Amino acid sequence: MLFNSGHFLIFFPIVLIVYFWAPKKYRWLILLVASYYFYMAWKAIYISLILISTVLDYFVGLAMSQEDDKRNRKILLFISLLVNLGLLGVFKYFNFFADNFNVLLGSLNLDYLIPASGLILPMGISFYTFQTMAYTIDVYNRKIEAEKHFGYFALYVSYFPQLVAGPIERAQNLLHQFKLEFRFEYERVVSGLKQMLWGFFKKMVIADRVAVLVEAAYSNPEACDGGTLLLATLLFTFQIYCDFSGYSDIAIGASRILGIKLMDNFRTPYLSRNVSEFWSRWHISLSTWFRDYLYIPLGGNRVVKWRWYYNLLIVFLVSGFWHGANWTFIAWGALHGIYLILALIFKEQKAQFSAKMNKWGLKRINTWTSIILTFVLVVIAWIYFRAENISDAHLILSKISSFDFNLVALESFIIDNGRVKALGILIIVAIFIFIDPFMDALIKNKRKVSSLSSYLIYSFLTVTILIAGNFGKVDFIYFQF
Repeated sequence: MLFNSGHFLIFFPIVLIVYFWAPKKYRWLILLVASYYFYMAWKAIYISLILISTVLDYFVGLAMSQEDDKRNRKILLFISLLVNLGLLGVFKYFNFFADNFNVLLGSLNLDYLIPASGLILPMGISFYTFQTMAYTIDVYNRKIEAEKHFGYFALYVSYFPQLVAGPIERAQNLLHQFKLEFRFEYERVVSGLKQMLWGFFKKMVIADRVAVLVEAAYSNPEACDGGTLLLATLLFTFQIYCDFSGYSDIAIGASRILGIKLMDNFRTPYLSRNVSEFWSRWHISLSTWFRDYLYIPLGGNRVVKWRWYYNLLIVFLVSGFWHGANWTFIAWGALHGIYLILALIFKEQKAQFSAKMNKWGLKRINTWTSIILTFVLVVIAWIYFRAENISDAHLILSKISSFDFNLVALESFIIDNGRVKALGILIIVAIFIFIDPFMDALIKNKRKVSSLSSYLIYSFLTVTILIAGNFGKVDFIYFQF
């Protein structure tokens, strides 16, 4: 089980030692073996799914590159998409459709029931499926050449640092890097270690610790008052960000040490001034994937206005469904689609209001008002993302909006579920809110600090991880997607 931060801390140094000592021409093979072992340590049998996608898309890519007839290339692309989406559908969505179909049959008083499949959701299937699909689509559109080396292509599909939860890389960015000669660079390695350290801090100190409070509230919302549910919702807002962006930091930092550059996946999204900007800062690899392979093919914004709104809504409904086989995820995606559509409808009025605020010398107030409003809208959507079902989401929203706050109950909830560490964790979360933008700039060398300050910052992160970090088997949230 290598899909949590504690195990990665053990696994990666071993790979690193072997990688550095291996002959240069075999380093790609070391990474491929490590990637397959990494995945098989979870469930060995499910490596067959990666192999199916890898073998199929490798030969489909070669065939399309040699085929001039567009109709034949389209048939090859259709086969690739059918198999990949078929595997994704069977393992991830079969039970969802079966359950909903059974409800429909029950409403019609029909006794027949579709049995559940009993299949386990494969680790990272949504990520590597989208990654290999992007490859075949780009080969079909003649944007890239088909990869002739099977080993390099297999590594592209299964590359272990980003296999579990991305970033979802494009072939034109990642594939060629496996062929480059690796050169040890001290500054690059140190930078990678710093980003990994920041990622482990976000995951092990913040995400894994607040998860206890979030789970206690969301697993039994009927027993909680509005104040408790509001606190749990705000904590989940930072839990999912620290968990997911923490994983991305670990993947990006580990790859940088290996001499491989992965794309940024997060850029302080909670400082966005509108929902559109939020999606340019949150899970960037997925939002750009949907932009390039769904939104633009649907017509994007180069269509009549109603169709533009339709395209946006479809993209976010699909995005929600990609996240999980539950109506809560679809509702979450729909909310974001509605947010963007309303922003377009009232775009002119918003621009006029902003112009007046700026004219009155209230530009900074206008900016922070926009940031706060965007944050509130995102938090509301997170309730649907985290809730067990739609009914629970409505109940949570109802209790929060009714201001049914009980400070005694809230204090009791924190003590009962967080025990003595609860206050300390809440303080760390509060500190994180302020230092996250600073750390993002520091790691990317956009902000200079003295050597002593840098030493103190990273020493603090290390000590905090050792003291307050959760070294237990806590999976990454996006592992299930």
